[in-house]
This record gives sequence, structure tokens and C-alpha cells, in this order.
Amino acid sequence: MTTSDISPIHIIGGGLAGSEAAWQVAKLGIPVILHEMRGVRGTDAHKTDGLAELVCSNSFRSDDAQTNAVGVIHAEMRLAGSLIMECADKHQVPAGGALAVDRDGFSQAVTKALEDHPLITIVREEITGLPPETWDQVIIATGPLTAPSLAEAIAAKTGAESLAFFDAIAPIVHRESINMDICWYQSRYDKVGPGGTGKDYINCPLNEAQYNAFIDALIEGDKVGFHEWEGTPYFDGCLPIEIMAERGRETLRHGPMKPMGLTNAHKPDEKPYAVVQLRQDNALGTLYNIVGFQTKLRYGAQAEIIRMIPGLENAEFARLGGLHRNTYLNSPVLLDKSLTLKGRPGLRFAGQITGCEGYVESASIGLLAGRFAAAERLGKPLPLPPAETALGALLNHITGGHLVSEDEPGKRSFQPMNVNFGLFPELEPGAIVKPEGVKRFRGKDKAIAKKKAMSARALNACRQWLEQQSF
Repeated sequence: MTTSDISPIHIIGGGLAGSEAAWQVAKLGIPVILHEMRGVRGTDAHKTDGLAELVCSNSFRSDDAQTNAVGVIHAEMRLAGSLIMECADKHQVPAGGALAVDRDGFSQAVTKALEDHPLITIVREEITGLPPETWDQVIIATGPLTAPSLAEAIAAKTGAESLAFFDAIAPIVHRESINMDICWYQSRYDKVGPGGTGKDYINCPLNEAQYNAFIDALIEGDKVGFHEWEGTPYFDGCLPIEIMAERGRETLRHGPMKPMGLTNAHKPDEKPYAVVQLRQDNALGTLYNIVGFQTKLRYGAQAEIIRMIPGLENAEFARLGGLHRNTYLNSPVLLDKSLTLKGRPGLRFAGQITGCEGYVESASIGLLAGRFAAAERLGKPLPLPPAETALGALLNHITGGHLVSEDEPGKRSFQPMNVNFGLFPELEPGAIVKPEGVKRFRGKDKAIAKKKAMSARALNACRQWLEQQSF
């Protein structure tokens, strides 16, 4: 069978999931038509029409494949030939133990790779309803900012409203406007990450009085109102800083403003009460984003309050923070294990619209959806990724791993989730090996050994799963 004999797979949405899905399908020799509305119609969060544009942080989070579940899913995606990970690795910027990227270079690389692939056709158009039945293999990867008309069509088809939550964007500051007589470069615990030096963050110290004044300002600050969205919850992994402040005065000091692992280079004998960190946001090192500082403060109040932070008193902003509404499906009820919509064969969903949270999680579900669709098109069975893998653990959560209330069986309990070791099956007895030289094997040492064992098991299972595939 030649390429010309194979009907194309349609992918709606050119974000991280859609881009990864398109790449996986095309790699297997199947034509792809990628439909992306940006270029015809924008969104409230995107700034360009580039594919795989990052609209929030520029960090793919931890790249530690030994003790962090995010690092494990990075490694599994690399094993599966992920375009998203390939471009992220090529455009990384220093970020301690995290994998952060130059957002423009990353998006441009993904866009070019897809534009240059001979089996991928990119069509700039808005799909306003469910695809026609003649499109027998489709992946909808429209993300959390799905156009209202398409979202309404999906809701009409499924007979259930999509769930929703708020997601927020952190401000980006021009490096030259940061006062380095007050701030200093250092990664937490001097950790050296991919492409890093151990001095990958700019740190702004606050004493107790400065911290309390900042908290007061956050709580009292003028915020954007969302009366039409009342009842929509926040995703706990991306809470606005003012919401965290309202939950308790010490919340931020034990969250994004924690001072642990940092020593003020200007005053090494004075331990900061709290620290604000900024992470490099572009390859030139001219822009830095404020880590964990997503906010719904109005622009005027936002700039004024952020300039209360020592070292940022003259901060100039390349982008202020913002807030947008995300939507996702009740996937455990609506999707089968191959991400296919129940009652509509060949129609799959991928990315954040399925209820995963995070860049790599979104891309990984795109990777799986692309492979499932390709296997179905080629008539070759594709086994599900093992539950022991990060890919399998996340897929299981999306398609049925949530808790259902016995008292309220009809109540929706499914919530967005980042990949984490809590989604993985428990280890077999005896799988945790006591390191040599360790006498008291418990607490932190045992927890680290458990993570290492789960990570090793995951990567081994992923390799075996990929070797089983008959493409």
C-alpha cells in the first residue's frame, strides 16, 4: 500500500497535543491534515499563530527521570520519538533541575518541522462543529481554549456539559530592569539542571515586614471579576498568587516564595524570610518570568504590587499576568481506553481537553492518540501502554482512574491532573532495594529509593511496549 492509497487522518488543533499527534501519525507513513484556527481566529491567551505556542510558563518542569514522574514522562516521550521533546531539548534555557525552553524558538521549530513534513498539510481554518462522518479518523486536540461553537457541538453530541476551571499566566520581566544589587543568581540548593550552571534563577529576598506588606497588598489588590463564570474552580497546580494568599498568610512562603536552599549572595549571614524567583524565558536571557506568580490582578494593581518586591522596584514588563477559562471533558465517562469518543468510532480527543494538566502531559496524550489512530488506520493492533509507565498511568487516570462517590454515584469527581507517582501501581514486595552504606533505611531515603524503583520499572516497561509495536 502506497501513501496515496491511505486516507488522511484529520487533527483539529495545532497546540502541543495536536502537533505531537500529527508528527506521530506522519512518521508512520500516514497523511495528516492539521486544522488550526489561529491565523484566522485568535484566542484570549495566544499571541502568535505558531504551532505549539506556550501560553503560560516556559518550563516543562523537572527533567529528572530517576525520582520525578514528570522527568519519567519526558524520557518515555523521547523513547517514542516525540517531536515536542526533540524541539524542547534543542531550545532549552538554563532552569536548574527543570527543562525550560525559549518559547519562540521552540514554537518556530515545531512549526517548521510540521510544515516541512511531506505527509502533513496544515490548513488554517476554524472547525465550528463536529467533523463530518466522512472524516473517519479524527483527533480533536483543541485544548483548554476550544472555540465556543465547537465546544457546544461536543456538548450536544455527548449529552453533557464540559467541565471547566481557571488557569492563570505569570508576568514576564525585562532582565535589564531587575536590580542585581539586591538580587542574585542561584538555583535552589545549587542544583545543576539540563544546560544549567546551578545559578539559573534570579532571586529576590524579602524580610518578614516586606513579606507581610506584600501579602496585604495581594489580598487588597484590584482583581478581575468573572461573574459569568461563577462556580468554576481553580486548578490547584496553577492557583493565582492572591488566591494562595487568601488561603493563609504563610501559604506563599511555603509555596513559590519559599526561601529554602537559597543564600543571599549580598548578605550571606541574613536568611531571607521569603524569596521570589525569576526563571529565564528566552534564549537571549533578556526576559525572565516570575515563577509561580500567575495572577488575576488587574494590570495596574499587578504592576504596582510586583514592584513592591525588593529588586523589582523598577521592573518593566514584557507581559503581565492574566487569567483564562479552561474546559475539559468528563473523560472517564465519555472516552474509551484508546481516547475514542464512545458512540463515535474513529473520533478521538487528545491534550488538555481530555483532563490532563501540563505541557508534557498534553503532548504525551497527543502522542498516544496519534499512535492509536495510526494503528487503527493501518489495521494493526496497538497494545495499551502498561500501567507501570508514566504514559499508561496518565492514560488510566483520564479514562477511569478517578474516585466515584458511593453516596452520589452521578456526581462528577474527575479533575485535571499532572502526572505523578500517585497514579502509578504500587511496587511488588522487595522491589525497593536498600542502598549500600545506608544503615537506617526509612523516611526520605526510602522514599527516594521507591521513586527510583518506580522510574526504572516505568522506563523498562515503556521500552518493552515500544518493541511490541508492529509498525
